[in-house]
Amino acid sequence: MEYILKPWPWYVSGPLITLIMLLLIYFGKTFGMSTTLRTLCSIGGAGKYSDFFRHDWKAYRWNLVVVLGAIIGGFIAVTFLSDGSTIALNSQTVADLGQLGFNNAGEDLLPPEIYAWDNVFTIKGMTILIVAGFLVGFGTRYAGGCTSGHAITGLSNLQWPSLIAVIGFFIGGLIMTHFLLPIIFG
Repeated sequence: MEYILKPWPWYVSGPLITLIMLLLIYFGKTFGMSTTLRTLCSIGGAGKYSDFFRHDWKAYRWNLVVVLGAIIGGFIAVTFLSDGSTIALNSQTVADLGQLGFNNAGEDLLPPEIYAWDNVFTIKGMTILIVAGFLVGFGTRYAGGCTSGHAITGLSNLQWPSLIAVIGFFIGGLIMTHFLLPIIFG
């Protein structure tokens, strides 16, 4: 039972992701969470306001099962398969985050300095979340998919645009980490 409570090593989880990708390719499906968001918006009637959401959402119903599986799987992992340990971060990363005001880095999945309700309902908190949400939404649409879609499906299908998008995601992450976070929280 002790082994189950530890994170699965790459040599277990990696082949399982590969198996899922092979099944998706075999059945002619692609994976990505932004596709599911588009489907949910289409079901909700967003097609009345934007042509992007005017499509046959019933053809993408299977993708809703992926989201449901991610939610249920996340719940099972945290509730039954987690030992409650903190996230293993490099000590230099913890020190750097501490200088930016992030106390106890790695103890929570979402830093309370941003996501605690007291911080969300401030001008700075709302601005960060609204701007970040806009940039993620814009970037996902502009790149033609999200990080999971490009990095998992696109790269496994050897798609050149996905490689470019993933390189862009990494560059954006580096810019955010080394330049923008110190400005926002420094």
